Amino acid sequence: MTRVLVVEDDAPIRRGLVDALQISGYDTIEAKDGPEGMDRAVNGGCDLLLLDLVLPGGDGFSILEEVRSTRPTLPVIILTARGAEDDRVRGLKLGADDYVVKPFSIKELLARVEAVLRRSAERPLDVDCLSLTGGHVDFKRREVSFENGEREELSDREIELLRYLVANRGRVISRDEILARVWRLNPEGLATRAIDMHVVRLRRKLRDDSGEPRVLLAVRGKGYMLGNS
Repeated sequence: MTRVLVVEDDAPIRRGLVDALQISGYDTIEAKDGPEGMDRAVNGGCDLLLLDLVLPGGDGFSILEEVRSTRPTLPVIILTARGAEDDRVRGLKLGADDYVVKPFSIKELLARVEAVLRRSAERPLDVDCLSLTGGHVDFKRREVSFENGEREELSDREIELLRYLVANRGRVISRDEILARVWRLNPEGLATRAIDMHVVRLRRKLRDDSGEPRVLLAVRGKGYMLGNS
C-alpha cells in the first residue's frame, strides 16, 4: 500500500487530508512541525510527501532540500497558502513535483497525488555509489574520492546527471530526456549546450579522459550513456 506523509501544522487541515487519503486507499503518517517533518520525510519510509511550507520550528523548503539530498526520487507535492510566483518557482527549482495553493479541493489534490505517483513510477531507482578505476563516487556525500587521497566535490547538477546515467546503465539517454527527466525542463524548442558543458566538467572531476572516455560516453547524434568505467 502506498504510504503518504502529510506534513502540516494546521490540525484540522492535516486531519482532513489524512482522512481523505485513507478513504482513497492510501496508508498515511503525519507530522505537525519542522523537526518532526524532517525526521519522518528522511526516515519514515513514505512513498510520497505532502509538504506545507510554513511550519513551527522550521520550513518546508529546508525539508525539501534535505529530501532531495537524501531521497532524490521521493515524489513531493507542496501545500501552502503562499501564492507568490517566487515561492512556486523556488519550490519547483528545489525539486518539488507539484505545487498546490490553499485553499484547494480534496478531489483536485487526490488527482494530483495520482498523477505524481504515475510519473514517479517512471523514475530510476536510487543509487548510493559508483565504482571507478582508482576511486569511487559517493552520491550522499556528493563527492569523488580517489585512492591517492584526492577528492572532488560534485555540484547538484553533476550529481543529478550522473545518478540518472548510473540508474539507466546500458541505455543511451538523449539530451531531451536529460532536460525533461533530470532537470525538469521542457526540451521543446530549447537549444542549449548546458548538458555538454556539465559532461565536460564531470569528466574532469572523474578523471575520465575526454579523448578516450570510459565513464561518460557520448553516442553521436543520440546522447550520453554510462560506460563500464
